Amino acid sequence: MMYGFTIVDKLQKIDEDIQRSQLKYTNKRVLVSKEFTFDAAHHLHDYEGKCKNLHGHTYKVIFGLSGYTDSRGLMIDFGDIKDIWKNEIEIHLDHRYLNETLPLMNTTAENMVVWIYEKMAEALSLKEYEGARVEFVRLYETPTSYAEARREWMESE
Repeated sequence: MMYGFTIVDKLQKIDEDIQRSQLKYTNKRVLVSKEFTFDAAHHLHDYEGKCKNLHGHTYKVIFGLSGYTDSRGLMIDFGDIKDIWKNEIEIHLDHRYLNETLPLMNTTAENMVVWIYEKMAEALSLKEYEGARVEFVRLYETPTSYAEARREWMESE
C-alpha cells in the first residue's frame, strides 16, 4: 500500500483555529525523557581488576522526569532539561578526571548515578514546573552496562 504525501493547506493559527484553552489536553502526570553523553576518565579504589587503572568511558545518561503539563500542554521544555544538564551537571563530568571533580567517592557507576540524580532533583526543585520530579536516572558506563537510580528508592531509603 502506498501513502502519498499531502501538503497542509493551512497551518493552524492560535486564537483563530485553536483557542489557548484547548492547548492543554490532560491533567494526568506524564514522563519525558532526554539523554546525553559525556567522556570522562576515572579509576576505582579498593578494586582488583583492570578498572583500578586509570581509564575512560563514553558515558550515556538518560533522565526520566515527570510532572503535570502547563497551559500550553508542556511538562518541561526539552531545552530546559538540556540547560540544567549543561550548566549544573555536565560541567563536572565531561572531559574530566572524575576522581577529582566529583565529591569524594569511589567513582563507580552506582555512586555516580545517585550523584547525578541528586543534582537533577536539586535543579528541578528550584524551577517552577508543576509537580516536576526525577523518576529515574540511568547511567551507561558501556553500551551494555548501566546503573540506575529511581525515585522510589531515593525517597524511601
